[in-house]
Amino acid sequence: MYCFRKVTDDLYWVGADDHRLALFENIHPLYHGISYNSYLLLDEKTVLFDTVDWAVGRQFMENVRAVLRNRPLDYLVINHVEPDHAASIEEVLLRWPNVKIITSPKAVLLLHQFGCPIDGCSVEQVKEGDTRCFGKHTVTFVNAPMVHWPEVMVTYDQTNGVLFSADAFGSFHALDGKLFADEVDFDHEWLDEARRYYTNIVGKYGPQVQSLLKKADTLDIKMICPLHGLVWRKDIGYFLDKYMHWSTYEPEEKGVMIVYASMYGNTETAAEILAAKLAERGVTNTRLYDVSSTHVSYLISDLFKYSHLVLASVTYNLGIFPPMHNFLMDMKALNLQNRTCAIIENGSWACRCGSLMRTCLSEMKHMRVLEDGVVMASSLHEQDLPELDTLADSLTASLKE
Repeated sequence: MYCFRKVTDDLYWVGADDHRLALFENIHPLYHGISYNSYLLLDEKTVLFDTVDWAVGRQFMENVRAVLRNRPLDYLVINHVEPDHAASIEEVLLRWPNVKIITSPKAVLLLHQFGCPIDGCSVEQVKEGDTRCFGKHTVTFVNAPMVHWPEVMVTYDQTNGVLFSADAFGSFHALDGKLFADEVDFDHEWLDEARRYYTNIVGKYGPQVQSLLKKADTLDIKMICPLHGLVWRKDIGYFLDKYMHWSTYEPEEKGVMIVYASMYGNTETAAEILAAKLAERGVTNTRLYDVSSTHVSYLISDLFKYSHLVLASVTYNLGIFPPMHNFLMDMKALNLQNRTCAIIENGSWACRCGSLMRTCLSEMKHMRVLEDGVVMASSLHEQDLPELDTLADSLTASLKE
């Protein structure tokens, strides 16, 4: 049975939700599911914008057929060929063999690499600034390389101001019947998942996102239709501002994120005492995480949110505790920068993790490490408390800068 929603008078969402997928890209947990969005325009010509993952292919096909109502499918615009959006292309070609494909030259290359049977199909390769008219609607194509694959383009409908934004402006989270951002309490129900999606999927490519934002600023955008998550038709500036912060690696909020690595609870205790001392000084915008039990995608997401980071780790085999080291490597891989950091280090016979963590941070851009820190020998002792007080004072003062 079909399940579609009207976006505008002649544009329809024909995507589907997936609540069964446990790990997005086989990495990131999906506790609230994911949507795969596709859009179908009914003009003098019919135009399908992208397809979906094959996991929801049956629902997608029923939706497309229902909206077409026996009309032929004239065009398929492919903005992004990652398999979660392109896996159903072959089925579209089988059902509508006369459809004309519009996409970028690099997308054609990648489609061949993935074995998509486009040979023999009518394929129009478009470049930046090219336009196509489908009747009332004229669209223009805008290159968006490395947001987050090299072939990506976005499509702007000059007639109604709709931007088909590929993976930009997307989010984890199934739609569950809703479609528009103004149909949910976005700040409380969706923002964290939108941030987690951006920071872990697109976060490395801040300069490329900035380039797309500059192009978007020249367009009269009235609606954003991404390939995952909600459609934006109101308060678009709010979400663009989030992307501005994330893509420039500027924190959304002043606050302290404390991430600890503890084998037997002693380093965890130090982290909790520090959080209490910060609260006593009026610093309550804090988050405390166990790096061993928190998926790194959540750590990365909150680190894009908060201005300050405290790393509290035990030394392990003369190195950094492995989950903490992995977190640092993810920070570096995703180009995290512009944060103020502090270190709590623990070791029973060779306390080396602190210097190693400082080295890791020094290899990232614009990471300030406070001189004040805490060095522990196995567990926290009474004589160590002044160091924690000094660190709490230093963090508090830094937050006021």
